[in-house]
Amino acid sequence: METAPATVPAALVRAAREFGDREAVVDGSVRLRYAELYEQVRRFATVLSRRGIRPGERVAICSPNTYHWVIASLGILYAGATVVPINTRFTGPEMADVISRSGARGLVVAGPFLGVDRLAELREAGVGELPLVVRVPVEGEPEPTEGVVDWRELPELTADAAELAEVDARAEAVAPDDVADILFTSGTTGRSKGAMTSHSRTIGVARAWADCATVGPDDRYLIINPFFHSFGYKAGMLVALLHGAAILPQLTFDVEATMRLVERERVTILPGAPTIYQVMLDAPTRSRYDLDSLRVAVTGAATVPVALVERMRAELSFDVVLTAYGLTEAVVATMCRPTDDAETIARTSGRATSGFDVRIADNGEILLRGPNMMLGYLDDPVATREAIDADGWLHTGDVGRLDERGYLTITDRLKDMYICGGFNVYPAEVEQVLARLDGVADSAVVGVPDARLGEVGKAFVVRRPGATLSEEDVIEHCKRELANFKVPRQVEFRTALPRNPAGKVLKRTLRDEEATR
Repeated sequence: METAPATVPAALVRAAREFGDREAVVDGSVRLRYAELYEQVRRFATVLSRRGIRPGERVAICSPNTYHWVIASLGILYAGATVVPINTRFTGPEMADVISRSGARGLVVAGPFLGVDRLAELREAGVGELPLVVRVPVEGEPEPTEGVVDWRELPELTADAAELAEVDARAEAVAPDDVADILFTSGTTGRSKGAMTSHSRTIGVARAWADCATVGPDDRYLIINPFFHSFGYKAGMLVALLHGAAILPQLTFDVEATMRLVERERVTILPGAPTIYQVMLDAPTRSRYDLDSLRVAVTGAATVPVALVERMRAELSFDVVLTAYGLTEAVVATMCRPTDDAETIARTSGRATSGFDVRIADNGEILLRGPNMMLGYLDDPVATREAIDADGWLHTGDVGRLDERGYLTITDRLKDMYICGGFNVYPAEVEQVLARLDGVADSAVVGVPDARLGEVGKAFVVRRPGATLSEEDVIEHCKRELANFKVPRQVEFRTALPRNPAGKVLKRTLRDEEATR
């Protein structure tokens, strides 16, 4: 039996050999088979080599979900360099900080996207000259910039046999323990940190996710989760690469565009935050589209109502609906299994996968230990020691519990817990109750100061279309389901909640807003 690839370049070579005639990437008019993807990746790797990017050096990507990201990231890895994804929502100073701290010597950056010229913002933030900057056209035609390679020029760049032989040798020389990527944490609780992961661990994460999600070469994977996040990159693009599935990147989530893509391309796998499925289910035009090809959904990052799981199976035709738990430092730690019932899927994040051990500390914190954790934080040994103790346990900062089957339920973030009248309140528990109230599409609960009780809960609620919920309705529902100290004292209705690209509610943003009132 052939040994499974232990590096991303090895996985690409195998995919080109075993799945060469299958579609690898479908993005609008661009349709690449695995053999074609392989050749484009090799050519991109020669561009890096020409500009002096050496093995082990770092190249950043700040670009949205398009075929360019797939080719660029694989090309960086094929050249023996390290990928540094950058959040496309970052400001100029935030992007500049990642480039500076990572020591990136190359940059692949989107042209105008969502009304922002990221390269202009980077230069305004003081980023110095880099040996290679490749600009990706996304919205409109970016103006030619001196010293910047326009992506559209790349097909015209030919690579001779000697250059291709050199990058092939680089790819073969990549070792399983070499650093494949540095993913900077979302920074929702402070300054972001760069989590370094090796090739073998990155591949291990993707393999474990694919096994639980039953991914195969006939699957067509619509990737809405951003490539700069591990959900889109490791549990998305690399999962497809390992199994010969088609990668269908979506620039940004738009429910009509998503349903059109599902129908036209016969999409089978559609992971995402719970809100994506809720919006699809509530879309008034859903009946116009044939969504019967949908097979696998994987969600998490927020409260998942049991009713949502049941509707996803009954109304969106998903055969497999899974929830999972992970973080940048350990991408896939627990995951449900296809045979789990709706109650288990909604109320837990599954059981250990990817060789992980999971235990709960005395203070309720979830601890993880396993073969696919990060190597450590970039240039930050103090933070690394704080995160990973002497026995190898990763301290996640999340609170949870394990049942007798080993299934994990996330209770909350340690930092999100608040104390009301001397009692600990975990907002996720309240949010789960709110999810069962008819008319609630989304919710978030935070602790706000109170003169008598120290802190009380405030619920931010998004109504479902057509719902007429009142503050009294919400509070009375909570009183029926929760102990008094857990019941929110205030309710604010909103059209949407602030979220990071992974779908997690930015509760720090909500708390900061409250503090300035």
